[in-house]
Amino acid sequence: MEAYVYGEKRILPDGFADYADPARTAVVSIDMHAGHLSERRDCPCPAPRMREIVKPVDAFHAAARSLGIPVIHVRSVLRKGGVDDVKGIPSAWRRTFPLLVGPIPNSNDHAIEGSPWNEFVTHVAADDLIVSGKKRLSAFYSTDLDLLLRNLGVRIIVLTGGMTDCCVLNTAFDGANRDYRVIVPPDLVRGTDPSLEAGALAMMSIHLGLVMESGELLRVWREAGNGGPSKG
Repeated sequence: MEAYVYGEKRILPDGFADYADPARTAVVSIDMHAGHLSERRDCPCPAPRMREIVKPVDAFHAAARSLGIPVIHVRSVLRKGGVDDVKGIPSAWRRTFPLLVGPIPNSNDHAIEGSPWNEFVTHVAADDLIVSGKKRLSAFYSTDLDLLLRNLGVRIIVLTGGMTDCCVLNTAFDGANRDYRVIVPPDLVRGTDPSLEAGALAMMSIHLGLVMESGELLRVWREAGNGGPSKG
């Protein structure tokens, strides 16, 4: 298996077979909804770099489904009125992120339940699973993602979506702390900018799991499904 270690692609040594079992794997796609991806001027939390991965993410998810690997879509959802956040204890990013990007005029509408901003932009197939209610940065925090994964018998999670240096990174930390084997395809996640994206991927590659291109991961899964080697 090939993976990136601190930005350098390497052939992994033996000892990573527990990352390569498609029967115990699920894809977890994070926040690929209109609140980040819409091109409308009133998009409450625009993440324009994420738009370029919509088609590649859809293609990867389709390939995963064809191999019997479940696809789980996680979305941020806050209660109407904002009591979970803006009218309660506001998320830290609401004050710190504008220091970099400037004011975000409609940010108070981000993730409010029942709004069009919660609609997925990536394809959701009939048999896909949805985890709603993400209220902070990690897909595990305040959701039943861990319960779902354990009931599915999943021990390996593949993270797609955004943002690499924010929600993906936090989810990777929480997943690794729960002893899931975490895989992040760098071609299927996007961050605030290339620099922060690279830094987040480097951190994940040495502390949290494997950073592996989606094509290589599909090759490993198909090889494992055909009874081939799954060591390094």
